[in-house]
Amino acid sequence: MRQRRLKNEINVVPYIDVMLVLLVIFMVTTPMMTGEVNLPSAGQASTKPDKFIRIQVEDNGSLKVFDVNGKSSKVKNLKELRETLAPMNIGDEKNPTAVLIAGDQDTQYKNITGVLGEVKKLGFRKVGLETAAK
Repeated sequence: MRQRRLKNEINVVPYIDVMLVLLVIFMVTTPMMTGEVNLPSAGQASTKPDKFIRIQVEDNGSLKVFDVNGKSSKVKNLKELRETLAPMNIGDEKNPTAVLIAGDQDTQYKNITGVLGEVKKLGFRKVGLETAAK
């Protein structure tokens, strides 16, 4: 009688089948997890503040600041914007100075967020984005 020899091997075929099934599941579900960005529509405020500072962001990223009296001044970069806006923050707790940021629709989003960040760093509490009427 002949004795059978034992095999010391692992059968990997079932593991490959399981991995292929998992791969298909992940390939199908991954596009569902990365969705679109749905931004809310902007409505207009009931009334504009009596006195406000307006910062205009052009499509090329250049800035123009209008003080509460409507006098404009060109600003080259965010550092200059900080220097221009710092003395304009003269509001008190009851009546803080409002800032409206008007961005051109063709400007890059980073230009708007950069201006918004600088305005917030300076301590302005009433900050809004100006939009066109619908």
